[in-house]
Amino acid sequence: MGISFRQHKDKKWEYRVKIKDPITKKYKEKSKRGFRTKPEARFEAQKVEKDLLEGFDMSETSLYHFLDFWMEEYKKDTVRKNTYLTLQNSIENHIKPYFRELVLKELTPELYQKFLNHLDEKDLAYNTIKKIHNALTGAMNRAVINKKVQTNPCSNAVFKAKEIKEDVKFIDSSKINLFLTNAYEYGYIYWIFFKLLIETGMRKGEAGALQWSDINFKDLTITINKSLDFQASNESELFGETKNYNSKRVISISKSLSDDLRFHARWQNQNKTMINDLYHHELNLVLCRKDGNFMPKSSLFNAFSRILKRSGIKPLPIHSLRHTHAVLLLEAGADMKYIQKRLGHGSYQITADIYSHVSNKINQKNTAQFESYLNDILK
Repeated sequence: MGISFRQHKDKKWEYRVKIKDPITKKYKEKSKRGFRTKPEARFEAQKVEKDLLEGFDMSETSLYHFLDFWMEEYKKDTVRKNTYLTLQNSIENHIKPYFRELVLKELTPELYQKFLNHLDEKDLAYNTIKKIHNALTGAMNRAVINKKVQTNPCSNAVFKAKEIKEDVKFIDSSKINLFLTNAYEYGYIYWIFFKLLIETGMRKGEAGALQWSDINFKDLTITINKSLDFQASNESELFGETKNYNSKRVISISKSLSDDLRFHARWQNQNKTMINDLYHHELNLVLCRKDGNFMPKSSLFNAFSRILKRSGIKPLPIHSLRHTHAVLLLEAGADMKYIQKRLGHGSYQITADIYSHVSNKINQKNTAQFESYLNDILK
């Protein structure tokens, strides 16, 4: 281990730092030239020596290649497929094209802030910029842990784009019966699928993955422990993890919904008898096509859109049925903590942030009704 210096013909100084790796017993070496004075070279060399001794990687690893390494070694098969695809989209379509072959350690807070400002100038949505930021921040956190860099340049960055919170979209309780009537006329299987979403607040992927073994008719409960990957290439990839740890839950169901599901089981058994060996018995799905295979996302989207139109309801995403369930709970007087547990949100705050506006409107309506009732009494 040691530091050496030499002066070149151009009068500029060069330092060379050399240490032995305690595991491989191989020497690590770093050198740099172009310093005006020897003290300047010494000052820089001492910092480099300290980094080497602390295990920092002084190689010229590019951000481009480190991102590939991070995705392959730390994200592949450790996060949900949709999460992986979101990270991949952020990296391939935004991060790599901008930074190109930038050396990892040369990414500074200033350069990163310019990148965020660049994304804002492209008029990308706040949530899109946030996903890109989370991707690069996560990669750089790993770079710090792996001692590729000393600090994360993405920390404390400023977002110019402002988060726009949209109103929660749901079907008004006065139109639910009309919606379900039109759903039944459109197709029985869509009726039972959408009715289940309205009455349980399940995500469409959770409902799509529901198996008969998850339903307890005696206790009137449903166990939610997986999610359907609508883009699965084969049956082995069909069932994935729920959105997060809290999404795994057991929820109660009404007697009427239980009766609907019992009828649905008998209807499905008829299909099994008719189709026999061509039926996908191994999937054991509750909500499926007549042959027992899973419901394609496109079929659900198209059916939902057409049923809304028939019902005279403005276009909504299928996720609005989950919100519809939450609003029904609020109208029935359920508190936020109960709604959080039932929907499988990661925290109480998430539930409160999403539904506080709706809750306030319901409270105002209840207050107005109380005042009107009290005024009638006091006349």
